Amino acid sequence: MNLQKKEKLTIFESALFRTTSTLFVNDDLLLLVDPNWLPGEIGKIQEAIDRIEGDRPLYLLFTHSDYDHIIGWKAFPDATTIASQALIDNPNKEDQLEEIRKFDDANYIQRDYPILYPEINIPVTQNGQQLKIGNTTLTFYLTPGHNPDGIFTIIEPAGIWIAGDYLSNIEFPYIYHSSRMYEDVLKRAEKILEEHDIRQLIPGHGDPTDSRKEILRRIENDRKYIQSLRETVREEDIPGPEHFYQPVLFPGIMGDFHQKNIALMRKEERER
Repeated sequence: MNLQKKEKLTIFESALFRTTSTLFVNDDLLLLVDPNWLPGEIGKIQEAIDRIEGDRPLYLLFTHSDYDHIIGWKAFPDATTIASQALIDNPNKEDQLEEIRKFDDANYIQRDYPILYPEINIPVTQNGQQLKIGNTTLTFYLTPGHNPDGIFTIIEPAGIWIAGDYLSNIEFPYIYHSSRMYEDVLKRAEKILEEHDIRQLIPGHGDPTDSRKEILRRIENDRKYIQSLRETVREEDIPGPEHFYQPVLFPGIMGDFHQKNIALMRKEERER
């Protein structure tokens, strides 16, 4: 597990899919985001928290309900949980749990905590909703598009933006829910840059960045991918993802996600 550490921030990066788990620490709280993947990796996160927690409350934030982002929930049973209301209302909870079971079964993985769907203490129901804990303010924005129940979280005054499965530098948009809503999220991302003093963006997969220019580049790259792909979905032969987005580092699996995007956009076009 790779680590990136600053004074109040540790970003744990799994060996799988470069998935990030973020730990933010200050005098008022510990905030843990999406603990994942492997038992040993989650154990490292537990050890880090045990060393520093003390009397401070632990909050556990889920950016969305994809199985790789909820897989570590019960390893932190005493945490106060935060997620969108849509994650709570997810009609496909069992599907996500089955994905975890299949992953563990395929890889002979045994965990020392049960595999259950998260129970949420603090639901996020609207854009701009805030949670104030001591001197820390969390501001939330709903982000349906990648899937139906995502959220952005801005940690202030630290200026940290928790983006979930958006604004990665290694993944083009993986669209499970709605390409139009995904574009709306990208518009929201631009407004966040205008309305907040962002000093660090942390995506769910790939590299964090402290560059405003880089964040804007990612927004524009993702927008171009969606718009360019939509323009071609009526064609019979559609080029691979490298035609629409660079770099495509893992063409096999990324080709599969690209084909799923094509199928979803074709369905959207039929239903217009």
